[in-house]
Amino acid sequence: MSMEINSLTKKLLFNTIRVDTVLEDGSEGSGTAFVVNHQHSRGQFTFIVTNRHLVDGVRRGGLVFTQKENGQPVFGQRFQLNIEDFPQAWFMHPDPEVDLAIVPMRPLEQAALDQGVELYYHPIDSRLAPDAATLRALDALEDVLFVGYPSGVWDQVNLMPIMRRGTTATPMALDFEGRSEFLIDAAVYPGSSGSPVFVYQPETGRPIRDAGRRFLFAGVVAAVFFREEANHLVSVPVPANNHGMVMGSEMIDLGLVIKAQAVIEVMDAYLAHWRE
Repeated sequence: MSMEINSLTKKLLFNTIRVDTVLEDGSEGSGTAFVVNHQHSRGQFTFIVTNRHLVDGVRRGGLVFTQKENGQPVFGQRFQLNIEDFPQAWFMHPDPEVDLAIVPMRPLEQAALDQGVELYYHPIDSRLAPDAATLRALDALEDVLFVGYPSGVWDQVNLMPIMRRGTTATPMALDFEGRSEFLIDAAVYPGSSGSPVFVYQPETGRPIRDAGRRFLFAGVVAAVFFREEANHLVSVPVPANNHGMVMGSEMIDLGLVIKAQAVIEVMDAYLAHWRE
């Protein structure tokens, strides 16, 4: 089984990493992480990004990668990096309200190489995150694409994540409820937590001046909305996909997305922290 990795969306299949966790109470969960390249005054750095709530209170966790041979992915050839003291490995966003955590890629890659394994992945560039001017230029309704492991679903033979489409549900230029977040109208489920979200407009036929904004790194899925009673909506952090989750409360297909700028903030904070 193989497939040429010759398009943007094919590369995105290798941007995410599945996170399998065992919680303190012994229950198992899963969620999504993804790889970002970040250009900093000190050089280029690569990080794995996920939600803080996916790593908090976890006894041990594993990151599932596809192996690489001769520069190509070996479909279905998995390599799982297991991390003891999982929460300690992650650096949290300095604002405890921001549900983001990162870990540098280099030591993980080295740990794999020490076992004779090369990892295949495609980082996204943090420069794809929209600046304020780009956000203002976006429409209230934009097409989005997100990649991950909703309800733990994936193609485990080929190690492929699930790609889903949706639209923005609140304008990205605004901070939803005053926080650096926006909503998407999309089927977001437990396990989608930590999924990267992209503004993606593959359709041609738009005026050429828009050509530069066909693909943007918009943010990270962090929570999903439930209807608890008739008139009461709650947003809850998308839990790791564990079985203790009550699915009786009705999902209303709205996802809460942390803006990409917050991912840049946590990477910059990490790099400032480790320079001292």
